[in-house]
Amino acid sequence: MTALRAARTPLDERQRLTAAVAADPVNPDLRRALGRLLARAGEPRPALEQYRAVLNLVPNDPDAAADAGLMARRCALEEEVLPLVRAAADANPRHPRLWQVLGLMHRSLDELDPATAALDRAAALAPKDPLIVHGRARAWMEGGKPAVGYFEQALRLAPTDQTILQGLMAALVAENRSDDAVALARAALRRYPEWIAVHETLAQHLWSVGEKEGFTASMEEALRTRPRDVLLWKALIIVLMQAKLFEQALAAIERGRAAAGDHLVFDANEAVCHSDTGDFAAADRLYASVPLDDPTIRLRYVGHLLKTGRPAQAEETALPMTRTPAAADFWPYLSIAWRMTGNPLWEWLEGDPRLVGTFDLAEALPSLEALAAFLRSLHLTTHQPLEQSVRGGTQTDGMLFMRTEPEVRSLRAAIVEAVREHIAQLPPVDPGHPLLARSRAPIRFTGSWSIRLTGGGRHANHVHPAGWFSSALYIALPDPAERGPEPAGWLTLGEPPAELGLDLPPFRTIEPQPGRLALFPSTMWHGTRPFAEGERLTVAFDVAPPL
Repeated sequence: MTALRAARTPLDERQRLTAAVAADPVNPDLRRALGRLLARAGEPRPALEQYRAVLNLVPNDPDAAADAGLMARRCALEEEVLPLVRAAADANPRHPRLWQVLGLMHRSLDELDPATAALDRAAALAPKDPLIVHGRARAWMEGGKPAVGYFEQALRLAPTDQTILQGLMAALVAENRSDDAVALARAALRRYPEWIAVHETLAQHLWSVGEKEGFTASMEEALRTRPRDVLLWKALIIVLMQAKLFEQALAAIERGRAAAGDHLVFDANEAVCHSDTGDFAAADRLYASVPLDDPTIRLRYVGHLLKTGRPAQAEETALPMTRTPAAADFWPYLSIAWRMTGNPLWEWLEGDPRLVGTFDLAEALPSLEALAAFLRSLHLTTHQPLEQSVRGGTQTDGMLFMRTEPEVRSLRAAIVEAVREHIAQLPPVDPGHPLLARSRAPIRFTGSWSIRLTGGGRHANHVHPAGWFSSALYIALPDPAERGPEPAGWLTLGEPPAELGLDLPPFRTIEPQPGRLALFPSTMWHGTRPFAEGERLTVAFDVAPPL
């Protein structure tokens, strides 16, 4: 450890620790120190190997097992490392952190029964640890179990934690206590008006239950006491833009400038508002004056260029971003630009038919009627969510695949097999391709939910840049006589969003059938044609990009 203390830079520290481990490979303290250094450096796989080496030297060491579990979560290797952590937990029954990590690993695998059991154990051992108590509350809620009391306990331990408050709001809504959730948020925001995430959560919830007049009231109230808070103005402006209330957003921008002075936030969002309302000249003037360093501003500008018939300039603006962490946001717009200019790179990006798959899963699923009844019980709101693609329907909250009901466990298992089959037939690895450069395992989900559309309902064309492959699984559909003439209700792939005003048709459509699963790249534009009458009930999910 002398080498560790003497290190002058992280690189020196790493070199010296690596040399020390090579010289004394059976020293668990040296390996533990190297593992922690690698973890801090953002290298979870090498760190995991060091913690595994510690466990070989000191079987069931509780700290090494907990650290190994945390690194396994970062590498999506939970299934491989879980037996080591479970054995250590059994050998150290009074080690709360170890039981906490075990619970988090099961949670990452959507295994909420063992997750809640482990986190219950951790919370019993450390009832005053807010992280552990909060983790238990979240796992109970995600599993579809009553969690309000656990969130209240966590909030008493950490009363200034916005994330816990948001979780308590979600738990109250899940237990049909929407009014209590709203009252809780409003009381907290009177005390902490700077809590922007809670303002946003409250506004989104109020919109989803139909309160469209005063859904931004908490933000307006906070701005009366914090008129120079640019981030609060930004939150108000963006939520108004999400609601397509562009005139109100422009008015808020002017009020924000008057109160807080000139700022990039106001200029950039004013450009977006003018572009979305058709004042392209005003948008051009503003975009000419704002820097494009921020990926969100650049992405909006790319959309504006496409909307105004400048695909070559859009390509030039977007292409450098494909070598950055924001790449997934820009590929869908490059696809449009390449189709508009006839660039064959579009075929390379999205044209291979193996990227899209359909699977008829009715026989592998639980009863579709029973599954539909269960899913309907989860649709607790009355209006479309503010920030999603749903038009004329509702969307469930939380991770559907984490729930513990038998219907969900059977549903998830059938979907995993279909996803595995789809991945197995993909084109060969292509290091330059955003979808095909990746490894092909393991299967994880970044989101899972249900959509219920009613008469005239549809999905606006959109993408899911946080995913790898996205989906639509049809559980219940209107009778053919209710739907309207074909292609009413069909899934469309490749059609740009309507707000771009482009005459590019979808390059593929998929007919919905009960029990049919459609899989397609998450960065591929997708939406649905509206249907006339009846109910369309689906399950949707995003497969996580492999590490």
